[in-house]
Amino acid sequence: MIIQSEGADNRGPERDRPNLSVGGVTVSRMTIWTEFTQASPRISEVFLRRHAAAGNLCLLATTRSDGYPRISPLEPRIFEGELWLVGMPGTTKFLDLRRDPRFCLHTATLDSQVGDGDAKLFGTVREVPDAELQRRWAESLYEDTGFDLRGEKLEPFFAADITGASAVLVGDGRMEVVIWKPGEPERVVVKH
Repeated sequence: MIIQSEGADNRGPERDRPNLSVGGVTVSRMTIWTEFTQASPRISEVFLRRHAAAGNLCLLATTRSDGYPRISPLEPRIFEGELWLVGMPGTTKFLDLRRDPRFCLHTATLDSQVGDGDAKLFGTVREVPDAELQRRWAESLYEDTGFDLRGEKLEPFFAADITGASAVLVGDGRMEVVIWKPGEPERVVVKH
């Protein structure tokens, strides 16, 4: 089930997005990347720093058809104020997201001491079948990386709506866990 409202612009603010119900759980508050960075500056900063440090690689958690979790590598991109999950069509991670749009995106942690932090984003995806937007996205990808998808039909072309996030920061002999949910300020739990 992909969130897509007929005749609606799927890129509007969170109040314009439909509620999502999957497996008896309803998700009603969702936030695009730009809104997230304003509402959760510490977590978004850790995510961006770790995303760049790992060569844009993250780990994507999805739910398989048998209900078990799946973890797959992915290089998400931030473009025009949104977080995009795009890749090869037909891969199992995208089949999972077509069936159940919920995901968790984790920065690839290379340091067991988490000295540079670590971040997780929780959310849902929605298909955005906008050919002009896909053209601009592919042009930006080519300019940034040299990887040429210009002229290709990008399917799937998922925008990520963020429904929660957390980050771990370690320093000065303590660990801070920063937690965020839409409509709430960041909350910090300190562990010694």
